[in-house]
Parts: sequence; structure tokens; C-alpha cells
Amino acid sequence: MPPYIPQAQLDSLVRAVAPGRVAVLYGPRRVGKTTLIRRFAREHAPDALIVSGEDITVRDYLESQSVAKLRSFVGGRRTLIVDEAQHVRQIGLALKLLVDHVDGLRVIATGSSSFDLAQRTGEPLTGRKRTLLLLPLSQLELGRVETAHETTARLEMRLVHGSYPEVVLAESSEEREAYLRELVSSYLFRDVLALDGVRQAGKLLRLLQSLAFQIGKDVSLPELGGRVGLSVPTVDRYLDLLEKAFVLYSRHGFSRNLTKEITRSRRYFFFDNGVRNGLIGNFSPLALRDDAGALWENYLLAERLKLNLYTRRLVESYFWRTYDRQELDLVESHGGTLAAAEMKWSPRASARPPSGWRRAYPEATWRLVHPGNCLSFIAPPASAVGTASGRPAARRSD
Repeated sequence: MPPYIPQAQLDSLVRAVAPGRVAVLYGPRRVGKTTLIRRFAREHAPDALIVSGEDITVRDYLESQSVAKLRSFVGGRRTLIVDEAQHVRQIGLALKLLVDHVDGLRVIATGSSSFDLAQRTGEPLTGRKRTLLLLPLSQLELGRVETAHETTARLEMRLVHGSYPEVVLAESSEEREAYLRELVSSYLFRDVLALDGVRQAGKLLRLLQSLAFQIGKDVSLPELGGRVGLSVPTVDRYLDLLEKAFVLYSRHGFSRNLTKEITRSRRYFFFDNGVRNGLIGNFSPLALRDDAGALWENYLLAERLKLNLYTRRLVESYFWRTYDRQELDLVESHGGTLAAAEMKWSPRASARPPSGWRRAYPEATWRLVHPGNCLSFIAPPASAVGTASGRPAARRSD
């Protein structure tokens, strides 16, 4: 079996799990949530009861709202893990009853859809839950099982095929591409299309394809709507749902000088390059394509997002652009400080920040990120975050 890649969120999960508390683990489908909870159980709760919300018998118990029946379901276990918990009606109420009436019980619930599971756990579990997000493999995690030389050698593969666990473990480009095509066609929209009122799968796909060609560019909702035949309110709603389903995320413009800086625009990025390329059906090598710069920016921003998330660094992230077309790919606000970065695939790119940025924010730091120096930007030494323990074989998939 493929080797286990230590997951950065394992230590966070250990900290989040406690008696009388529910740890809720979100994330896209197929990123390794099931692997993570089973790893947790193996190392920290070998007697845990692990069940799936897709099981009709499990749902019968958890939907009963009977304290006696819930106690009988858990038995003498001290840890309950409910995978795919979004399938259980009123799951929040069921978990509240369990942690309130079973002394010392620890609960973990996983779900692939934040908007679905959040609605079902929100109010009943107020003050009783801790939420974690799991995304496709990060360089922070991959750096634990590969050398810097191996990372450099695999960089183009990451830009083209992304870092979903099955993609990383695949042995050929053909396997990676087949997996990504299946992921895009069978899993990507499943949570969104399950909602009432979302019936236009074809237009949803065209909306995402349009965004795939606009990485790093300001997005106009009226223009998007005109391309795919949707009203502006519907486009806005679909984009919100796609963000909540972890297909993509948005950035707003940064400003402390509203007369010169653009703040109302949004830019959209994908959590994974492989998904982006799967949507447009382009897995060509970088030498044969004209979007290497966009792929580089999307990759670095996603990796930086995962790094900040997994190291629990509370950062507000933006892009910066002025009306006279000066811009920066990333601005991070953290603890009262500003740090800016520009992403260039070519190491020969200009190594100076825009003059407007230097004048407006002389106290801010700035860096140019290219393939020769990117590791310090997306994966600092392992000591920066706790290392998951153990190496027994386990496949990372849901």
C-alpha cells in the first residue's frame, strides 16, 4: 500500500478533541478526512466507535432524539467518530444530546460540505464545538516525505496536476489525469447540486471554466453572467456556494487610501491546480501552454493559505491594485504588520515593489517569489508546526 503522508491537521485534531466537545472536520471530497480520523483513532483512541452517516442504521440511532437510544448506540465507548455526518438529519442536536448526557464522551464529525454541516451543527453546538478545515495536500506535509531536490523536480507536476492525495500517490501522468477527470465530473459539484434551487449543472460548469481563465484578474459578475446565461444574483449565489463547497475562494483588494486603490473587485482562485486544469481539460506541460504565470500564482496562493491555516497563523489576505494599474499579487495583514509578495514564474522578473506601494506603505515588507526561493514562502522548517507521528501504510482518500 502507498505510504502514509503525515497530515498537519492531526495535531490540531488532537488538541480539538476533548470530553464534552465536538470536533467538526470540514473539507472538499477526497482530500483525506477519513484517513485523518482513522489515523487519530489508531494513535489516540483505539477503542473509538467509527460510523458513517451514510449508513441507514446509524442514521436511525442518531436521528432518534432519544437519550436512551443514543446512550445505547455509544455503549461504553469514550470516543465517537461520525464520518459523512451531513447525511444525518439534525446532526447538531444529536451530538449535543450525546455530549450533554454521556459523561466524558469525545465526538468527531466530518463532512465534505461546510454550508450543509454548518447549518446542521451550528446553533445546537454553540460553545461545544471546534472546527478544522482539511484541504488537498500541502507542501508543508509533502516536505516531510521528500527532499528539497525532489520537491523541485516535482514542481511542474504540482502546477499541472495539483496535490490531491491520489494524484500525489499516482505513478503516471495518465493515472493523475484520469483521476482528476473523474473528480471533476463526479464529485466536484455533488454538494452544490444537492441544494434546492441549484439545477443548472451545465451553467455551473461554464461558470467555473470562465473563472479558470481569469486567475489573478478582477472578476465582473455581470460579465460572468452574460457569458453563461445567468442573472447577476444567481452568479453571486453560485459563487458563494462554490466557495462554501471548497472548490474555489476569493480575495478582495487591500486599501488604506480609497482614492487611489481598488477595493470592490474580487479575484477567484482554486484550492487545487489539478482541479482548475481538469475543468478546462488542459494537462499539457508548461512549455506548451501560455498560462504558466497564472498556474504559478494559483499554486503559491493556495500553498500559502494552507500554511497559514495549518500553523494557526491568523492572517487577512488580499491583492493590491491601483487605478493607474500598479498591483501586487498578495498582501497579508498580521498583527498590525503588512507583508506583500509578487509571484513570478521567471526568476529574472523585476525585484522591486511598485513605487505606489513603497510610498503608501513604507513600513511593509516585500518579496518576490519564484521557483528558486519558493520553499521558504510555502513550507518553512517542520519545527514551525507539530509533526504527525508514525509511518504505517494508509491511503489518503475519502
